[in-house]
Amino acid sequence: MTDRMIEKAGLQVAQELADFIDSRALPGTGIAPDTFWAGVADIFARFTPDNAALLRKRDMLQAQIDSWHEQRRGQPHDAQAYQAFLREIGYLVPEPAPFTIGSENVDEEVGRLAGPQLVVPILNARFLLNAANARWGSLYDALYGTDAIPGAASGKGYDAGRGALVIGWAKAFLDDAIPLADGRWADLASDDIVLADPSQYVGTSEKGKLFRHNGLHIEIVFDASHPIGATDPAGISDVILESALTAICDLEDSVAAVDAADKVAAYANWLGLMQGDLTETFEKGGATMTRALNADRAYTAPDGGSFTLPGRSLLFVRNVGHLMTNPAIRLPNGEEAPEGILDGIVTSLIALHDLAKEGGNSRAGSVYIVKPKMHGPEEAAFTNSLFDGIEDMLGLARHTIKVGVMDEERRTSANLAACIEAVRDRIVFINTGFLDRTGDEMHTSMQAGPMIRKGEMKSSDWITAYEDRNVQIGLSCGLSGRAQIGKGMWAAPDRMADMLEQKVGHPNSGANTAWVPSPTAATLHATHYHRIDVFARQAERAAEGIAPLEKLLTIPVAVGRNFSEEEIAQELDNNAQGILGYVVRWVDLGVGCSKVPDIHDIGLMEDRATLRISSQHMANWLLHGVCTASQVDAALERMAAKVDAQNAGDPLYQPMSGREGESLAFQAARALVFEGVEQPSGYTEPLLHAFRAEQKAEALEVA
Repeated sequence: MTDRMIEKAGLQVAQELADFIDSRALPGTGIAPDTFWAGVADIFARFTPDNAALLRKRDMLQAQIDSWHEQRRGQPHDAQAYQAFLREIGYLVPEPAPFTIGSENVDEEVGRLAGPQLVVPILNARFLLNAANARWGSLYDALYGTDAIPGAASGKGYDAGRGALVIGWAKAFLDDAIPLADGRWADLASDDIVLADPSQYVGTSEKGKLFRHNGLHIEIVFDASHPIGATDPAGISDVILESALTAICDLEDSVAAVDAADKVAAYANWLGLMQGDLTETFEKGGATMTRALNADRAYTAPDGGSFTLPGRSLLFVRNVGHLMTNPAIRLPNGEEAPEGILDGIVTSLIALHDLAKEGGNSRAGSVYIVKPKMHGPEEAAFTNSLFDGIEDMLGLARHTIKVGVMDEERRTSANLAACIEAVRDRIVFINTGFLDRTGDEMHTSMQAGPMIRKGEMKSSDWITAYEDRNVQIGLSCGLSGRAQIGKGMWAAPDRMADMLEQKVGHPNSGANTAWVPSPTAATLHATHYHRIDVFARQAERAAEGIAPLEKLLTIPVAVGRNFSEEEIAQELDNNAQGILGYVVRWVDLGVGCSKVPDIHDIGLMEDRATLRISSQHMANWLLHGVCTASQVDAALERMAAKVDAQNAGDPLYQPMSGREGESLAFQAARALVFEGVEQPSGYTEPLLHAFRAEQKAEALEVA
């Protein structure tokens, strides 16, 4: 696809992007268009060569690692020699001297509170608003509408029996979080509440009473006129929990953005959030609804004074990584501009609208950017320098732009302390990402041998060390009280009972945030942060040593194992179905994140990270002869029919089975496997972007 381009300070800029910047993003910032574009040209001139050099170093290191394994194929793995080799080539760097991060002007949601975090595709305004408004959620609704309570509601109206189970669960939760001085919440007969710890009562609203536990607020609503309150001895109609403290608005793995039109749509939604006027109108249940950002919540303190609490989650924005380019801007040499640099410039520019107003997103005056897929401390240092340049360009004080470092690449997790040190004065976030980290684990060690089955990865030695080291190193660098230490996504939004049972492990690990797939999940996960005092847990874990690097570098190869034909078929089908189910929506419909049925028809929230692990696993088995090309093709064809059946009710869906040769989605899925070894770091973006751009061009020709 080609966009109409215009010249801006020596750059060729898509007309749509230039118009958006000049007429919508710049007004109100005090920056003139000519000044802005001159600054953009300067940023690209200064940082594009270094960006390219870092990508070349990735390829060089990978080639050296591939060669090391190839030369030792068939020999027992020598862990000591392997680590020495990684140090020799600069893959591993020396540990920095002990230090403490210096990030300042950090909002309390990031540094001093512990709670759930949502990640939401920035191209979907409705989802964005849902996420921003997920700061508060009804515990009654979250329990009633999910499998957190066994069974399901009977009939179309309110099921009083199920409601009683919900109320019992919620009041038992209150007994633990804000216990009464005498008796249980289930026995409370009025709104005259005497707590075991009176300091937990912090205020009243029009119909509720506000309490605080482990830093999080609980509002109990008393309304005897409400159908629920009318049947409650104390008149309690709902329990509202402070839920998603933060949310990440994602420009990366959960979106399909391949050209200027896509980027402008994404930037426009971020602008609406930063200006506070984003709305979305949609049809639901036959009615037209309009969603907007929630206002702050007003309360009266026990001493009669008034105060407010934020009505919205604190918003981060996730830029793309260093790898991809985008045709929205072409450099003076005709090449596409690095997309990560473009995102840094434009999202920071847009955030000026928030910084200029009172009571906006960041009350501390910071801009929060998550930077994914960085490989090692040099790339983190590059981001730090880039953000310096953007701050200077926009007239911002140094370190106004904060950074979240996603610990999802092997070279980053092996050098995590050095990565944190490289951004020590602006870091506000680290987290683990099992899927991308596994994808990079497999690609880095692609030539070492066939990998264990994908489902066995979670119990392998390296993953335990990875999860432990992320917390231990973060604490040793002083993140507690200043930054988030995060954990990954619960991917099954319909399995909340399982989430309630298992995801308590994240706060118990010392992580003060973890990802959830929906506002409902955020409210249920919030109960875990009442069960666990995360900052007390961090204090306990700070006394631990750091899990050994040797364990982190354990390669998950299936040494001496012969997989059965049944195991091979199961693994190929599972991977093929997951790849096709995601790719068909990405390429054909431009949907970068959605609930995709797995091979067992269980809906899972999928993004590019799940695609990376599945495609790299199939590519690895194909490379080492565990399976043949014909077996891979047969699995893809079988699973194309299954994915077609799973999407049969979607009028926009284009079937793949029987038309594999003309389906761009099928061809993309096949390329991800058969070209997987050659893909940079095993990333799926280059192929996905190429096939999506081709699909959009074909659709334009037809139109």
